[in-house]
Amino acid sequence: MKKVRFGRTELQVSKIALGGIPLQRLTKAEAIAVVHESLALGINFIDTANFYLDSEEKIGAAIRGIPRQELVLSTKSLGQTAADLTAHLNNSLKLLGVDYVDIFHLHSVSTPERLNNVFKENGTFEWLQEQVKAGKVRFPAFSSHRIDLALQLMETNRFDVVQLPFNYVDQEGEEAINLARQLDLGFICMKPLGGGRLTDAGSAFRFLMQYDNLVPNPGIETLEEIREIAAIVASNASLTLADETEIARVRAELGTQWCHKCDYCQPCLQGVQISGALTVECTFKRYNVEGARLLIDRPVESARACTECGDCLPRCPYQLNIPQLLKENIAFYDSIVT
Repeated sequence: MKKVRFGRTELQVSKIALGGIPLQRLTKAEAIAVVHESLALGINFIDTANFYLDSEEKIGAAIRGIPRQELVLSTKSLGQTAADLTAHLNNSLKLLGVDYVDIFHLHSVSTPERLNNVFKENGTFEWLQEQVKAGKVRFPAFSSHRIDLALQLMETNRFDVVQLPFNYVDQEGEEAINLARQLDLGFICMKPLGGGRLTDAGSAFRFLMQYDNLVPNPGIETLEEIREIAAIVASNASLTLADETEIARVRAELGTQWCHKCDYCQPCLQGVQISGALTVECTFKRYNVEGARLLIDRPVESARACTECGDCLPRCPYQLNIPQLLKENIAFYDSIVT
């Protein structure tokens, strides 16, 4: 796979990265197989986070013995204090089996409170600078689900890499892509498949390949998925009329109030499986009734326990009215099943 210059970092990275979130759902052997297949396909860029359960541990096992200079490793921490961030970074290095990471993100700077904590005295950016000086991190970065806050951080020109959601439905990030080009920042595109809601990988990745300064990091669970995506990207094909028709259809169908399955809303105090329960309608559209029910019966039943306490609301980076959407999905389920 072709390598591209990753902004002013001057890193040479594959045109797509391997997203580490789904590895937590795989057995160790399955996860290692996915990483090895990705490397065999020419993908040298791996993005993960200490928040992703045992993702880093599985990646570390997969890359053991591979020359460090052949890999570009990116990880993240949700920590808001120097003590937490230091513990997270040291653990990430241990699990990955490396002495440094190329890119370290202040993870999910998606609220004004987190933004204010970045540049205050003894704030998270000051800590990140110290790690760069110590040689544990090469390039400072942040991730966010709020484009307005991300633009403020980018405009300081103190980060080398930014990670934001962008796909043919979540297009708000285009302003950030343009700013990243002006500032020569590396741009990691999270949610290239909309958290799994965009099921046609061809149209999704041909759309993204129009932007020469971003690197998508799809989360991969199977060998077939990474082979399909790698082939699409390697073909360097342009959008087709069929792609444009599909994109228009999906945009109209999803609108703006839809779950991206990031699960930042979890854990729920009542045990509601929120992201599963918010995909009822699209699941019924993709599968027959029996197949859909295998996937959503348990989440829907858990959703009936929602007390509308609102604990999940401030944690949703997309400001979704989760209790209301749960009601709507339950009602849709009941209209089909009962």
